[in-house]
Amino acid sequence: MDNILEHIDSPEDLKRLDIGELVRLAAELREFIISNVASTGGHLASSLGAVELAIALHYVFNTPADRIVWDVGHQAYAHKILTGRRGRFHTLRRLNGISGFPRPVESVYDAFGAGHSSTSISAALGMAAARDLSGGANKVIAVIGDGSLTAGIAFEGLNQAGHLKKDIIVVLNDNEMSISPNVGALSSFLSSKITGRFATKVKKEVEGFMKTIPMIGDRLLSVARRAEDALIAFLTPGMLFEALGFHYIGPVDGHDMQAMVGAFQDVGALKGPVLLHVLTKKGKGYAPAEKDSAAFHGVGAFDVATGVALKPSKPSYTNVFSSALVELAQSDKRVVAITAAMPEGTGLAMFAERFPDRFFDVGIAEQHAITFAAGLAKEGFIPVTAIYSTFLQRAYDQVFHDVCLQNLPVVFALDRAGLVGQDGATHHGLFDVAYLRHLPNMIIAAPKDEAELRHLLYTAVRCGSPMAVRYPRGNCMGVDVASPMKEIPIGRAETIKSGEDLTIIALGAMVQPSLEAVERLERSGVSASVVNARFVKPLDEAALIKAAASRYGIVTVEEGALMGGFGSAVLELLDERGVRCPVKRCGVPDEYIEHGTQEELRAMLGLDCAGIEAACRSLINGVPTIKAVKADAAC
Repeated sequence: MDNILEHIDSPEDLKRLDIGELVRLAAELREFIISNVASTGGHLASSLGAVELAIALHYVFNTPADRIVWDVGHQAYAHKILTGRRGRFHTLRRLNGISGFPRPVESVYDAFGAGHSSTSISAALGMAAARDLSGGANKVIAVIGDGSLTAGIAFEGLNQAGHLKKDIIVVLNDNEMSISPNVGALSSFLSSKITGRFATKVKKEVEGFMKTIPMIGDRLLSVARRAEDALIAFLTPGMLFEALGFHYIGPVDGHDMQAMVGAFQDVGALKGPVLLHVLTKKGKGYAPAEKDSAAFHGVGAFDVATGVALKPSKPSYTNVFSSALVELAQSDKRVVAITAAMPEGTGLAMFAERFPDRFFDVGIAEQHAITFAAGLAKEGFIPVTAIYSTFLQRAYDQVFHDVCLQNLPVVFALDRAGLVGQDGATHHGLFDVAYLRHLPNMIIAAPKDEAELRHLLYTAVRCGSPMAVRYPRGNCMGVDVASPMKEIPIGRAETIKSGEDLTIIALGAMVQPSLEAVERLERSGVSASVVNARFVKPLDEAALIKAAASRYGIVTVEEGALMGGFGSAVLELLDERGVRCPVKRCGVPDEYIEHGTQEELRAMLGLDCAGIEAACRSLINGVPTIKAVKADAAC
């Protein structure tokens, strides 16, 4: 039997197939996705659950003229394969390969870029409004998961869509999951298996019964169908969406190809806002992913037969943070933990198990998470909000208005700070230093290793002010963490190695490659100091002024945006104190960084030991010997 997938190079090829062939294609797609992701890593469970959904969308609608806007993009692998990227799918998330998320620059079929959740409805509504202003007639479809629907922006989009009455289709992909199991009253309302499956059964039985009635009149048929719709709306979230101005259809079995094709044909003929409720299973077709979809949300390379990761997992910074926070909570009942739908990803699952009453998962709602934390802090608790650096960007105003302005002791545990690797531009944590350090009352720190992470977390919990501790994705340095946590004086740097020719001031994960660079410099007679900055704000003024006395000056190294980042802060302080000193900054330039391994990206950006060594030699070769001068005192 021929492999159908091998002959699918565009959605047009799908339209020649019958339903039976589409079912076979779905099975082949799953096998193809599993075998490839086992080598490349990626977001597996979500994409396996949306295979029939992707096929049916492209089978019924006229893409790319009809716009499909995928929310987040975790579930879009089948979409990528069906739209001409099958031959490059083995490069998924690799340097110079295809992205793990929808990207318009990659394909005309990717209608809108994504990587952060809950944006699809707003973007699709904007496209629908643009279509109407331009006199177009194409369809616009937003595909959003029930987890993403817990974010406020999704309901802002629904509310406006219902008000404008635009011709837009929202597909609610309901698998009862975001990355971890969904939480909250709304989630419970949306994702009830009992009502969803029961309603589907009732609908089929009603339709079957109606077909058995001979010569049923049109009027009676219309009444029966209205009664059926009313019953379904009562038993499902239909009431909610109808109240928002949407015509609700569903729930539909998302793995029944014929039902999916029929549903899309039906909604495609309707005008105005329509919501199609689709029930799917995350990890569908691969037993290990069905059993533990959270573990298979984002995976590295694994053995297909067993589902076991090929590379043994070493302790990560997330693991160390997790253990340290539990330790702190044991000795201080004021410590509480907050996550935005990622207890496993942020390491808070252990805290949730040990202290369920002091653990809060707010769903995909970072803005709410921060203001909720502020409320807890106002009443005397010490909330630790564990959020990926890239996702805290979604709550900037809450950090400013609700935390810093009131100087409330909220701890921001910023996981995945710096280059995260294969998830690419949407997920790199490169901007937190720049967008946090100008806020009054905010303290920002970054540990050089896992032991220092423990100490800085301990310091943050005790400091009584807003404090962000940023730490990288990946494995730790192998430093002993058995010693008790201790408080580090706020703003105190650490000189790790002393030298006279120049000083490298490194932040966080950049300390180790800076030490390696100094070893290489010493082989050619260059004597360099290495200072572990530890704090971005406040800076260690005494340490910086001492560094400015180095023969050739200072090299700052940070895994973050140069514009407004740590190096900029160093320059500002030296300028304010009237210190003249050559400063060369190493970091991330004013551009978005694509996907690749962390090692590849650091080498590309000059943030590995070779790049730091080259920066130091550039400073030495390009700058004459200069003695630092301080306006109001000798250096």
